[in-house]
Order: sequence, then structure tokens, then C-alpha cells
Amino acid sequence: MTCRDHALVLRVVQHYDSQTRKKQPQSGTVRRIGVLMYQSRTDEFVPLFAAFLQGLREAGYVEGQNIAIEWQDARGSHARLPALAAELVRLKVEAIFAVGPQALREAKNTTRTLPIVAIDLESDAVEAGYVASLARPGGNVTGVFLDLPELMGKWLELVKEVTPVSNISVAALWDPTTATPQVKAIEAAAKSMALRLRVFQIREPKDFDKTFGTAKSARVNAIVVLSSPLMLVSSRRIADFARTNRLPAISMFRAFPLAGGLMSYGPVFPDAWQRVGIQVGRILGGMKPAELAVERPSRFELVLNLKTAKALGLTMPPSLLSRADEVIQ
Repeated sequence: MTCRDHALVLRVVQHYDSQTRKKQPQSGTVRRIGVLMYQSRTDEFVPLFAAFLQGLREAGYVEGQNIAIEWQDARGSHARLPALAAELVRLKVEAIFAVGPQALREAKNTTRTLPIVAIDLESDAVEAGYVASLARPGGNVTGVFLDLPELMGKWLELVKEVTPVSNISVAALWDPTTATPQVKAIEAAAKSMALRLRVFQIREPKDFDKTFGTAKSARVNAIVVLSSPLMLVSSRRIADFARTNRLPAISMFRAFPLAGGLMSYGPVFPDAWQRVGIQVGRILGGMKPAELAVERPSRFELVLNLKTAKALGLTMPPSLLSRADEVIQ
């Protein structure tokens, strides 16, 4: 989806929101849920929230008719999250959709009883103590989480496949406000593949310039963008740096090659968000999060940007092109 497409979808969703708010709810009880997120609802999130609403509709809940949604976003400020989570509890929502690890942590810190359905692609749900097991979470948290070790190895394999040097030094951009499993997984994968790895921390937007300067001085050959909401909304900024400095780069997010990055490999995000919507609907229907199994993304996609490859002076291997789910010309 291009930026122009994102803008169009955003206008459509805004129009839909304005119209549904005017409608009187249908007869019966209107259920209320909350959405808690660290980042603002930028264009990158528009198709994802559309998928979440679709999941709710599949479960029988339509915003403006029989369900109301309280939206709370911290606009990239960690300091705002506790108050926003507390506000959702005060509003007596029946479930919280926590978007990302920061929102999940704060929601969990705020309530031990209110159902929380999360999409967290950066944490190990069991290791973090959110659930007792994936099959039977046992508490008030469930949702969609990602199996990180396998994904980290795949990213490094793809980087190695397109980088035209033998002794590769990889820069991993990491948001330490998420969780450590990503770093542990990519360090283990790099060691097993005999790749040199340097991890650069980026906590907030102002850190990018300094990190980019350090990575450039370190003469890295490629970039791996570890997942976080901050990295998603910074896709264009990272893509511009990588392209300007002729560095192959990969991200989890499809938004990255759409913004000019070389490639992405990760879950089909609308699918995952739709599943969260269905899970929330099932909880509203009477299921307890303790008994609602944690899900893994079921579909993954490889997206390549050939225009960026040409700008980097790279020739994509035919075997890689044949495996791509989408090729941006």
C-alpha cells in the first residue's frame, strides 16, 4: 500500500467513524472495550485497525451499533501510559486490546482481573510471565505473540543472501523499551552463522540521528530492524538512511519496503490483528482469557523492493525473487 493509499484508507476510516458515532445503538446492551497503545494511530496502523474491526464484526460486534471502543494512545510517551491504562479501568471497559509490549506491560501492571488481549511481536509470553502456557494462559492475558528465534535466523539468512561481501557486519536497530528476547535471539542466530553483529539502541525518535552516525562510523554492511511500534512508524526514516548509505536492510514490517527499504519478512499483519478482534469478541461472548489459547501468526510474507535494490547496486538472486510474495518495481 502506497502513502497515497494509506491516506485514502485513513479518510475512509475517519468517515466511517464519524458516521457510526451518529448512529443510535441497536436495541440491547452496547459492550465497551478499550484500546491501549504506545504510539499514535499513524497511517501505518490504519489497515491494521481496519482488520481488527473486521475481526470484531466476524465475532458479531460492530462499532457504533453494539460495541463502543475507547481509544487511548500515549503518542510515544511512556510517562502517559499508566494514566491511560487507569482511565480504561475507570471507564469500566470489558476488555483491553493492548497494542505492543509497552502497552501490554502497563495494562498488566494496572489490572490483574480485566481481560487483556494483546498483539505483542517482541516478547516471549511465557518468559515474561504473562501466561502460564500458550495453550492455557491461566491469567487475564491472551492474544497473538510471535516465535522470535526462527524469525531472527531468517532475517540474517536473507541479509547474507543479498549482501555482496563475505565478512558481513550487521547493525541491529533495537528499541530496548520492548523486551530482550529479540536481542537474545538475533545474537544467537548471528553466532551460529558466524556473522558479526552490533546492537544499537533506539528508545525514542531523537536517538536515530546519533545511532545512524555511530553505525556509519562502524562501517556496517547491512541493517536488521528489530520489531517495535517505534520502528514501524519510523520505517521511512530508516529506509532513507539505509538507501543513502547503500546498506541492504530488512524489517519485519511490509511498510518498510513500501517506504523505500530493501525488503521485509514477517507476519501478514492484518491477519494477526483480525485474529485479535476475533479473540476480543470471544471474550465478550463469555470466554475467559485464561482458557483462550495464545495464538501465533499463521502466514508470513517476503516483500522485495527492486527499485531500492537497483539504487544500492544489488542484483537480487533469482531464487530470492521466486520466493517473494510481493515485488515492488
